[in-house]
Amino acid sequence: MKITHNFYAFLAIMGFLLSACTETPKNPSLALSAPPSPPLDSNLQAFLDDYENYFADSLQLTGTPGAALVVVKDSQVVLLRAFGVKSAGGHDPVDVHTLFRIGSLSKGFAGVLTGILVKNGLLDWTEPVQKYCPDFSLKDHQQAERVEIRHLLSHTTGLPYHAFGNLIEEGFDREAIVSQCFPKEKLFGREGEFFGYQNVAFCIIEPILQAATGKSYQELLRQYIFRPAGMANASCDFETMRLAQNRALPHHPTETGWQPDTVSRHYYDFAAAGGINASITDMGEWLKVLLGQKPAIVTNGTLDEVFRPFVKTGKERRTLPGWIARDSASYAMGWRILEHGTDTLVYHAGFVNNYHSEIALNRRDGIGICILFNANSPMRGACVEAFFRRWEKSLFHRNCCAPPSADTSRAVLSDVRS
Repeated sequence: MKITHNFYAFLAIMGFLLSACTETPKNPSLALSAPPSPPLDSNLQAFLDDYENYFADSLQLTGTPGAALVVVKDSQVVLLRAFGVKSAGGHDPVDVHTLFRIGSLSKGFAGVLTGILVKNGLLDWTEPVQKYCPDFSLKDHQQAERVEIRHLLSHTTGLPYHAFGNLIEEGFDREAIVSQCFPKEKLFGREGEFFGYQNVAFCIIEPILQAATGKSYQELLRQYIFRPAGMANASCDFETMRLAQNRALPHHPTETGWQPDTVSRHYYDFAAAGGINASITDMGEWLKVLLGQKPAIVTNGTLDEVFRPFVKTGKERRTLPGWIARDSASYAMGWRILEHGTDTLVYHAGFVNNYHSEIALNRRDGIGICILFNANSPMRGACVEAFFRRWEKSLFHRNCCAPPSADTSRAVLSDVRS
């Protein structure tokens, strides 16, 4: 269906207005609550209430059909909410166990899973890809021989931005694209130096991990992350999502608003890049892992390796434009690393099949947020920026988390205008 310019103009205006939402009482019809326990510090609670008001108002303003939100502070889920409906025009509400597709947030799981296996001595970041995938080739055969595991996960093989993504949409499998297209594609830079976001090349990590362990990528996710983290609803296959009773449908924009779509098979064969399904409750447990609160799953030392900036992404399109400077953005192992003043944010966004997702955490402050939408809402990006701007200004942050050398003038920054 053709998407009109009028609707895109509406989305642009709504995106600009989002963070200008004034503080209003929460509408209880919008959210299903799961109150945190034990009671929170009053300043932390005030910050969370303010952000929840902003988020609920923004959903109303944009007409976004459904969303789910979780905030974790240290080892505790301090905000867990579901909003709206699973399908526009229906009455079945999203709840905290509703499944969404998380798109490229899946890449962060691949980075952490690889880090766990490196820690266990099953492989190494610097091993050549051809050790595990002898048929891997590029137009420059010598460069193909030099490409290492870390180059796949940091999008630095030398292949251009989003090469062959169209073939994923057309139903080609990974093996066919890698064997038939990679050897013919012009390289845009040397391995480890040129950043080109690459879904297909990223997913070569799947056969590498299988060759190193004898287990499928799905089995490894379940063994090392999903089960021990308590991510009871998480999966990475089409059938689980298709058959799920409690799932949110994706939506596309039309002249009259959001219309529900069907769940697509696309990217389930590229699970490391965009094939994971999860509920917001699952993502809360994942945030605890990422904040170092579940060391039996992954140690802080391994997280340091996974989150260490590997390549600048400055020539790529802006990440969180208007807030993060272009030269302050890097890519690590499946994660974007964003420098903002004295803060370092670990971040990623995802878009697949008209689902959109966002995840971001500040490890120093021990706080993280994840948001799942069942539409490509104009709230994307703006909701993460608004969260951390409010966090910087909050009394709780200033009393408990701000480093002594922090520039306190940042506390008066206005809310996001994107």
